Amino acid sequence: QVQLVESGGGLVQPGGSLRLSCAASGFTFSIYRMSWYRQAPGKERDMVASITSAGGITRYAASVKGRFTISRDNAKNTVYLQMNSLKPEDTAVYYCKAVGGSPYRPDYWGQGTQVTVSS
Repeated sequence: QVQLVESGGGLVQPGGSLRLSCAASGFTFSIYRMSWYRQAPGKERDMVASITSAGGITRYAASVKGRFTISRDNAKNTVYLQMNSLKPEDTAVYYCKAVGGSPYRPDYWGQGTQVTVSS
């Protein structure tokens, strides 16, 4: 069955770094655009970064541009989010999403991983 399993979250001090991973299985990872979203308590789930299927084009939310980097390894069916210069406002549950965009290619979500930025 389809699985997206995030890992790498945790507690980090302001200014620190974390690398999130999302391992995919059960679908053809290499043809999907992949995205990272985050949701803070009481807030909407917002897109943080996305990457095209071959990895050639990336997009970032303004709040993380220059600090976060999305990448993927299609041989390992994994997408990554490198997060540097973390701020307390980056605290959220981070989710990866496989973006299908059609009835024949549904979207898939992971279960999320908690990132807490605090001193």
